[in-house]
Amino acid sequence: MAAQNHVQITIPKEHDKQNQVPEEDFDYSQRGQWLRAAVLGANDGLVSTASLMMGVGAVQKNVNTMILTGFAGLFAGACSMAIGEFVSVYSQLDIERAQMKRDKTTGGQNQKHQRQQDEGNKEQLPNPFQAAVASAIAFSLGAIVPILAAAFIADHKVRLGVIVAAVSLALLAFGGIGAFLGRSPMLKSCARVLIGGWMAMAITFGLTKLIGSTGLEI
Repeated sequence: MAAQNHVQITIPKEHDKQNQVPEEDFDYSQRGQWLRAAVLGANDGLVSTASLMMGVGAVQKNVNTMILTGFAGLFAGACSMAIGEFVSVYSQLDIERAQMKRDKTTGGQNQKHQRQQDEGNKEQLPNPFQAAVASAIAFSLGAIVPILAAAFIADHKVRLGVIVAAVSLALLAFGGIGAFLGRSPMLKSCARVLIGGWMAMAITFGLTKLIGSTGLEI
């Protein structure tokens, strides 16, 4: 009786262990496609729009000009990201559909199993429209950060500093979110996006300032 009781106690524990294995062995690379698009879109919107505004701010102190430049960058970039993602994902979709047709043609003799496999594969196919909308939204969310940061600052130098500070915080946040969701090193991810954003803003500001000093002014 004691041996039987021992078996009844240990079986649930072993079963709980087995239930925990899928969580520990979860393949976080499955998140790669949507995570890449979201993080890329947000970072691109943040850095490109901030860099545009910093470039204009290098030669123009008018706040309205900077904000209009930011909105122009937001609209153009969101459309560009959406179209680019749509074309990219649609190309991937065509390739996967063609592969499914080849597999169906050369597939085995079990037609029922083949149909079930095709239905499962179709559910996993990428959606170009969803990818395009997600990229446009992600870009817009990133781009609005420097616009809002500049909107309420009258002093030109303070405005530039606030833009850099706001963008830096947003870059750290985006880098941290991407690292957390993808289970990648947090410090490395944050440092990479932060340094990249600083470089983009500094180069754009410096080159525009150089061109403006030659006589080409807005």
